[in-house]
Amino acid sequence: MSRIQQLFARKKENVLNVYYTAGFPALDSTLRVLEALQANGADMVEIGMPYSDPLADGPVIQQSSQVALANGMTIAVLLEQLKEMRSRIQVPVILMGYMNPVLQYGFEKFCAEAAAVGVDGLILPDLPEYEFVTEYGEMVRKHGLDFIFLVTPETSEKRVRRLDGLSSGFLYAVSSSSTTGSEKNMEAVDAYLQRLKSYDLKNPVLVGFGIKDKNSFVSATKAANGAIVGTAYIKTLEENNDVNSSTAAFLKNMLE
Repeated sequence: MSRIQQLFARKKENVLNVYYTAGFPALDSTLRVLEALQANGADMVEIGMPYSDPLADGPVIQQSSQVALANGMTIAVLLEQLKEMRSRIQVPVILMGYMNPVLQYGFEKFCAEAAAVGVDGLILPDLPEYEFVTEYGEMVRKHGLDFIFLVTPETSEKRVRRLDGLSSGFLYAVSSSSTTGSEKNMEAVDAYLQRLKSYDLKNPVLVGFGIKDKNSFVSATKAANGAIVGTAYIKTLEENNDVNSSTAAFLKNMLE
C-alpha cells in the first residue's frame, strides 16, 4: 500500500490534509512548513507548485504563488528542497499544480524525480481525463505515484464513477464550482457529499474549497473521510511569518 492508502486504512474519518504553497512565505520555508504541519497534527500535506496562471485558485493562494515565484521557486528548486524530506517526514505528501510547468520540466522526468524524493501523489486539475488515460497515467503508475482527480457538485454520477476508477489514494470533492477560499453553503455541500457517499466509491473522499476552521471541518467531514484546508492556512502564514507558532495555533484551532 502507498502511504496515502496506509493512512486511510488506519484513519477512516476526520483526515486533515493541509495545502500550502512551496516557497511561501520565503524560498526556504518549504521544509519548515512541512515539518510544522506534521508536528501539529496534519494527517497529509499538499504542496502547491506555484504557477503564474492558477485557474482554480482564489486571490489568497494566487498571491502566495506570486510571492513564491518572485522568491525563486521552481519545480527544480522544490524537488531539490524535498531530497532530504523522508528522513524527517512520515505523513503522505502530494504535489498539486498545473500542467504547463510540469510539461516544460518534462512529465516523466517530473514523475520519476518526485517519486525518488518520496512524494506520494499528484493533483493536476487541468490534466484532462482523456490525456491521462491515453498518455500520462501510465507514467504516473510506472513511478508508483497516486493520482487524484477532482469532482464538483455538477459532475454527473457516471463521470464521478469514471474519475473514481481512474483515481488512486482519494477522490477530491470540490465543494462548489467557484475558486478556493470563497464562502460556501455548508448545507448544500453536505447534500452533495451525501450523494457521493451513496455511490459507494472505491476511493475515500476528501472535500476541499471553503474549509477554514473547526466548524467547517466538522461539517465537511460528516459525509466525507476528511477535508482539505488551504486558503485559511495561507492567510495565517501571511499574518504571522513565524512558521512554527502560526502553524501550531492554526491547527490547534482546527482540531481541538
